[in-house]
Amino acid sequence: MTRSRDIPRWVAAVLDWPQTAPLARLALVSAYLLGAVVKTADFPGAVAEQAHFGMAPPTFWAVATIAVEIVGPLLILTRRWLWLGAGMLGVFTLLAAIKANAFWAMPAGQDRFMAMNAFVEHIGLIGGFVLVALLDRRERAA
Repeated sequence: MTRSRDIPRWVAAVLDWPQTAPLARLALVSAYLLGAVVKTADFPGAVAEQAHFGMAPPTFWAVATIAVEIVGPLLILTRRWLWLGAGMLGVFTLLAAIKANAFWAMPAGQDRFMAMNAFVEHIGLIGGFVLVALLDRRERAA
């Protein structure tokens, strides 16, 4: 139970609600699940995306990306090897951010600003994966 003078009662109620953690995990992985569905539905587009980013062979990387975007979220959502799913998505997100949002290699301007924002948002997602793995480990140890 979350009880503290520093936390308003309604916030404690939300945090104590049994469905808060599963819904938060779903929110964290939702973009990856959607990405897998979209890439699977338009596989030629997924291959073209990989080619656009210079990934060779692009078909291999499209399949690998779809696999990570399905397996990682499922591990997190089921809490079965959650640490592995969080690690998979964290590493994937870091590599994708470096490849797709290399703002440091761009000239100053709006495109660089947008790429920098996207890069930092991806770093925030990685922090979310670390936190979900950390909280799961602590809950299981308690």
